[in-house]
Amino acid sequence: MGRTTRWGLLINAALILGWLASLVSLLGLNIQLLPWWGLIPAVLLRTLLQTGLFIIGHDAMHRILCPGRSRWNDRLGAAALALYAALPYQRCRINHQRHHQLTATAEDPDFPSGGQTGALHWYRQFMAGYLTLPQMGCLLSGWAGLGFVFSGMTPTAIANVLLFCTLPLLLSSLQLFIFGTYLPHRGQRAPQRQSYPESLDLPPWLSLLACFHFGYHREHHDDPGRSWFELPAARARSRRLTMT
Repeated sequence: MGRTTRWGLLINAALILGWLASLVSLLGLNIQLLPWWGLIPAVLLRTLLQTGLFIIGHDAMHRILCPGRSRWNDRLGAAALALYAALPYQRCRINHQRHHQLTATAEDPDFPSGGQTGALHWYRQFMAGYLTLPQMGCLLSGWAGLGFVFSGMTPTAIANVLLFCTLPLLLSSLQLFIFGTYLPHRGQRAPQRQSYPESLDLPPWLSLLACFHFGYHREHHDDPGRSWFELPAARARSRRLTMT
């Protein structure tokens, strides 16, 4: 196992542990005792960590979470996507491979179809491609179970689940769509029809907060074998090349 792989596993393990720790600590709060503005950082933190789960699953789809160990790679990826939104790993992996192989075509599952390329239509199609009725049933059952478990610890258990589970998942889906799909690929719609996705011109710290460097999308499509934390260096090299 190479140094980059070990480093990546440590970072991704920290993300998962942070997600679990924040889940348990926040669901046990009595939010009636907190000012409303104090809840905003907690929701934003949960949103960022929620997005981190998908990013881990995304690296697994490219078989770079545990290179050379496909069974463990897929198990960890499946666990990350299950925690994210009860997403079926194999279906997501197949669809994502199609996205890379057939980018911005009618066969691209992440690209708007039917001639409607507006952001709202695109987002609805984006969500419909991931959400199914069985998956929604799993999510609702999981949230109900969490509400039941934590109802013995706080009178605001149901509100906590809505604030720290449901809302972060919704915000995370918007985050992934806007910074990881819409902004990078919008130039590939008609009439522009660019042949490649764009990278967002963000400094690394803001790119991390925006969507774990998913905004450096040209670099990701140029080499899907790069882990998410390697994209800032790739983006810096791209910028240097364009200036020479």
